[in-house]
Amino acid sequence: MSRIGKLPIIIPPNVDIKYNNSEMIVKGKFGTLQMIIPETINIQQDESQLKISLNNESRNLRALYGLYRTLINNMIVGVSEQFNVTLILQGVGYRAAVQGKEIVLNLGYSHPVKMTIPETISVEVVQNTTINLKSCDKELLGLFASKIRAWRRPEPYKGKGILYKNEQIIRKAGKAGK
Repeated sequence: MSRIGKLPIIIPPNVDIKYNNSEMIVKGKFGTLQMIIPETINIQQDESQLKISLNNESRNLRALYGLYRTLINNMIVGVSEQFNVTLILQGVGYRAAVQGKEIVLNLGYSHPVKMTIPETISVEVVQNTTINLKSCDKELLGLFASKIRAWRRPEPYKGKGILYKNEQIIRKAGKAGK
């Protein structure tokens, strides 16, 4: 049995959960999320807790046990508190701006990079070099942040690029560092 899967999920008072056959819908003040759950996973709801159990104990189902508990917990936390990701642009002339439903990045290319912002993600640019992303969907938020970061990954010689907040880059010595 999974140690994570055994843990109960605590439901905040402002979150509504509906579970019909294999579809779970979670509503909160920051949005609504839904997910399809395999029929072999049982969910029991008490007043303020969810408990997850399995119908049968095959190896594949035990692997999914902790995964689905974590996915459901992320849905509940997301609609009640939201998830945050902060990206920092390091480099001379690197800037970001939000224009309508697009984020425009100047990253040293000959052209500005324009990316469409998904509807469930809110983007805030602070001081042209700090991008704050917020969303109730953790998976979509992480995917969008990694797409932004893919335009300029941090490089180890000068430390330039798009970094996550509190990320440390291991610096390398150049040719003169022998």
